[in-house]
Amino acid sequence: MPDDTKRHMQPIAAYRALRALLKDPDKTEEVFIIIRAMSGNSLGNCYKQFRKTRVGKEILAEKRQLLSVLQDRTKLAGLSAESLGRRYLDFIEREGIYAKGLVDASDEAIPISNPELRLYAERTRDMHDLWHVITGYGRDTFGEACLLAFTYAQTRNRGVGIIALVGFFKLRKEIGSGVGRAMWQGYQAGRRASWLPAQDWEKLLCLSIREVRRQLNIEEPTKYSTKFTEMRNLAAI
Repeated sequence: MPDDTKRHMQPIAAYRALRALLKDPDKTEEVFIIIRAMSGNSLGNCYKQFRKTRVGKEILAEKRQLLSVLQDRTKLAGLSAESLGRRYLDFIEREGIYAKGLVDASDEAIPISNPELRLYAERTRDMHDLWHVITGYGRDTFGEACLLAFTYAQTRNRGVGIIALVGFFKLRKEIGSGVGRAMWQGYQAGRRASWLPAQDWEKLLCLSIREVRRQLNIEEPTKYSTKFTEMRNLAAI
């Protein structure tokens, strides 16, 4: 079996995918291609770190699939209104998110033969929208860019860093000052937070979102919130 944890970077493939993404931002599969092409050993390094943790060992032994839990909307709806799980459900319903599209895009772009590494990669993919909920960053382009900065601090994936950097220059041109400060705050928050890939999200879904943020040391995205409110107020004029 090939060692999927060790990969050479593919800048040409990343460049082509980046051009395609800039032409059509809705081509989600290009995001996965860029991340995979420029990740180098970062995915493998995170996976090795993950499998050394208590939670990581349990998840790999149980072959646990986070996606199946997140897709059980009936169970999520039965949780308390202030729980992470209920807040997540409210978020995906409000945003019209359907996990299958994301799964299909990543499956096409990221072939992984090692079953445990694939489970880890899929788990980190599936927790992306949970990260939106606990960090407070929205799915608007600005919020996504801030979350990418947060994610880069957590994973050190160069592909994520490249997309975040491109997003910074694009957003600075479109919405002006405040972008850099908000993204830098996101990056610093990612550094200070607990390592989110190794958290037991299945259990955390039942806790209040306030308690989850306290446990994981998640900071309020004040600079993003201030800039986002400013943009919304200007749009309303």
